[in-house]
Amino acid sequence: MPIQELTDKLKLNAFYTALIEQETQPAYSELPFEKRVQMLLEAEVLERDNKRLQRLVKQAKLHERGANISEINFSPDRNLDKSVILDLAGGNYIKYFRNIILTGPTGSGKSYIAQAYANKAMSMGYSALYVRVPRLMQYLQAIRGDEEYLKYLAKLKRINLLILDDFGVSPLKAVEARDLLEIVEDRVNQSSLIVTSQLAIKDWHGYLHNATIADAILDRIVHNAYKIEFKGDADSQRKKNAKEAMK
Repeated sequence: MPIQELTDKLKLNAFYTALIEQETQPAYSELPFEKRVQMLLEAEVLERDNKRLQRLVKQAKLHERGANISEINFSPDRNLDKSVILDLAGGNYIKYFRNIILTGPTGSGKSYIAQAYANKAMSMGYSALYVRVPRLMQYLQAIRGDEEYLKYLAKLKRINLLILDDFGVSPLKAVEARDLLEIVEDRVNQSSLIVTSQLAIKDWHGYLHNATIADAILDRIVHNAYKIEFKGDADSQRKKNAKEAMK
């Protein structure tokens, strides 16, 4: 059987492409056989890693696809501890199923950092998904009572890192708080959350409508979370970024 048929059958497309390149470049003939095979296998691994990352990025639905830890602004007025931010970027919080809570004024950069963490996590092979809480509640309301509702909750459960953006923008209805509890409960000791909110954590209880449900949700999100509070001034981080882009 021809080599190409074998590589096609084994889905080693990058391997075969790299092999053709070796055959057309005389310099490769000077390398040991083991080294040439290693390079072929490395080409295949790289191709598969790239395709997996592309799938993860598409699935994550980030608004800031280019969000990068290296581009975070650590100016003093933001009250960010650089050592903490960079340490979390290492991904151990996902490994140990811990959460991150980012609180502060609108436009202060919470969502950007959350999505930068998602990009970093995906580069390490973790799956991620970005959702705004108001939009999530609307979607769950639309599918509640259908088989799709349970399928969607199961999908969320499988995600290694779930970003809940704009938590606390408007009070949750009782049924929405119960939905949130289901989502959070599924993730305890299984996966991680990043929650961004304009509300200080001390104000979350009132936002969650029912005291019993609020206690249950806060216990599952807050007790094992890294908490980062942003400071802001009259000019939001978003406006500053826009001004820099204009320049």
